Amino acid sequence: MPARTDPRSLRAWWARRPPAAGAAVMATGILSVGLHLTGYEVLSRTALVLACVAWVGLAADFVLRLLRQPARWREDAGTPAALTAVAATSVIGTRFAQFGWTGLAGALLALSALLWPVLLWIVLRHWHPGMPGAVFLGTVATQGLAVLAATLAAEESAAWLAHAALVLFWLGLALYVLALFHFDRRQVLEGAGDHWIAGGALAISALAGSKLIAADSPALYLWNDDADFVLRRVTVFLLVLDLAWYAVLATAEVIRPRLDYDVRRWATVFPLGMTAAGVLSVADAVDVPWLEAPGEALLWIAVAAWLAVSYGALRQEPLYAGTGSPQLTSTSRR
Repeated sequence: MPARTDPRSLRAWWARRPPAAGAAVMATGILSVGLHLTGYEVLSRTALVLACVAWVGLAADFVLRLLRQPARWREDAGTPAALTAVAATSVIGTRFAQFGWTGLAGALLALSALLWPVLLWIVLRHWHPGMPGAVFLGTVATQGLAVLAATLAAEESAAWLAHAALVLFWLGLALYVLALFHFDRRQVLEGAGDHWIAGGALAISALAGSKLIAADSPALYLWNDDADFVLRRVTVFLLVLDLAWYAVLATAEVIRPRLDYDVRRWATVFPLGMTAAGVLSVADAVDVPWLEAPGEALLWIAVAAWLAVSYGALRQEPLYAGTGSPQLTSTSRR
């Protein structure tokens, strides 16, 4: 007879989820975006539903912890992984904007914009040398806002949103440079998964640049020729840097395989999916159609990684309930 799930076990299991679990929402959400860009609409919507369900759970946990465990909330908010709340919300908002649900996407943009300065300030105060790849989440969260704002600017013909997105774009790049000085390079060979964000932050920056390019139109006339030239060159340069990081990180995984499941592996899936989405979006924005084939190939690599990490999560973090205590896999808080 199958074990019955006890609500107390469910609460206990959920309470053990670290802030890094937000990367699972980011990973699933960006796969939905990438699958939409390649025309796999059924799979895209399925991924979006999964991402939304997980986002609602994490949002509820965020609020309940703030109200009931403020000390624990402050401790979690000091970790770079706390910024996944902003990034995950922005990614889901971007997918809603692609649907044309601009009202809901705008509400998520407003929520992200409220959370972003608070969490970013708390996280930056805790930066120190020798940090893991999660240090680049400052860039990811900032560029996530830029992507959503630029997408909505195109949908709503709102020039002010595009200009706000441009400011966030450059700020995100500045945060990336600062993060490089705090990143422990040994993580490339030793990291448990979040070291991939070093490349993923560049991928979402390239995606933001492509959305800013796409937002321009004769009606808005956002950028003059010089500004458009710079934006296009910087966007392509960021994509090249991201692909270089991708090659380095993939090679490091071959040299030193890390096959055990870790919740931070969701922070590997997200950059894989973001790189695919970035390649596909840049291909369209700068009119380089031959990039679409490698972009789709990278997307299916990301889907395979998502399936592998999901399988690892189900095996290593099961929720059982019976007459005894819930069986929980120990996950240290990062």
